[in-house]
Amino acid sequence: MKDLFEKIKERRGPLGQYSKQSHGYFMFPKLEGEINSHMKFRGKELLIWSLNNYLGLANHPEVRKADAEAAAKYGLGYPMGARMMSGDSNYHQQLEAELATFVGKEDAVLVNYGYQGMVSAIDCLVDRHDVIVYDAESHACIVDGVRLHMGKRFAYNHNDMASLEKQLQRAEALVKESGGTILVITEGVFGMSGKQGNLKGIAELKKKYTFRLFVDDAHGIGAMGKTGGGTGQEQGVQDAIDIYFGTFAKAFALVGGFMAGNENVVEYLRFNMRSQIFAKSLPMPIVLGALKRLELMRTQPQLKDNLWKVVNNLQSGLIKAGFNIGGTESPVTPVYLNGTVAEATNVTFDLRENYGIFCSIVIYPVVPKGIILLRIIPTAVHSIEDVNYTIKAFLEVNAKLKGGQYSAEVIADAALK
Repeated sequence: MKDLFEKIKERRGPLGQYSKQSHGYFMFPKLEGEINSHMKFRGKELLIWSLNNYLGLANHPEVRKADAEAAAKYGLGYPMGARMMSGDSNYHQQLEAELATFVGKEDAVLVNYGYQGMVSAIDCLVDRHDVIVYDAESHACIVDGVRLHMGKRFAYNHNDMASLEKQLQRAEALVKESGGTILVITEGVFGMSGKQGNLKGIAELKKKYTFRLFVDDAHGIGAMGKTGGGTGQEQGVQDAIDIYFGTFAKAFALVGGFMAGNENVVEYLRFNMRSQIFAKSLPMPIVLGALKRLELMRTQPQLKDNLWKVVNNLQSGLIKAGFNIGGTESPVTPVYLNGTVAEATNVTFDLRENYGIFCSIVIYPVVPKGIILLRIIPTAVHSIEDVNYTIKAFLEVNAKLKGGQYSAEVIADAALK
């Protein structure tokens, strides 16, 4: 009989199998210095395209001042205890009310972490009689929440409304027998491709089928929509979203998140989400920091304008240069190249060591075999000079890739020393 730890040692996982070769360089890299478009990696300043700091709020002077003052006044311990027991405050309630107004909903409830919050919200919304229908390319937090569901769940092909309708028909047949309900889950912006979820198409299906819509808008809040109110606002269907999730980990440049919806469903979540009932309340510096960030989103529209100026120049420039950026409809900018895992390793090394560019490199199994995805996250603090330099560097790197200069099977040894 095997020991549990022996099995873990053998298995290691799809990423863990590369841990010794990649730790500290390709995985778990350490970026140092002030959060900005340029930071230090292994003692060298690089142009950074991998931080979800969409509006540049991480180092905004008013944000840094608010964070510091809140930490000095309250420390990181206050309030102690879970919200329901001893961890509530007027500021927590104020933040929830302002967030609800910002995204056009009646009420909101804070969650400590976006991933944890999504899993927990899905878990408490449905029971074994209910059916979940979700986009096949949903984020891992949605997939893990769905896995906890003891009832039926059906995935529909990514953004495919005909496929969704087929699954809704299957779901309706089941709930007629069980007396259950249907919950549809998708994302506002898909974080790898940059495509928007077809929220308008899903809203149309509400005319034919009875279901509630839960949208994870982690990459949409603050960056999408006329006032930054999210992807539903961008598509003109915010009212069709029954439960809206926004994280603080992207445009807010913080930690935590919130669920928003009508007063009744938010009250239900407030009293039933196990991740919040049994977890310590968000510390006061995070709450006050989020209030300041939200204030800046409302009062300084130039932050989002600057973001989209960089986005538009980057994406149009890449297309003009002949790069395939897929069907992105958001700041998330994927650049698709053809190559092996070994070539991707050497592309990464060359970009960092010789071109001074740090971006996320995505390979199989996240993307199909033979594809290298350079994932670029533009922000309001990048410059047009950053954009132009990056496009020029990508052209040179792609020429090397096509010319076979990265085809060596040995991982760049210098990167691992």
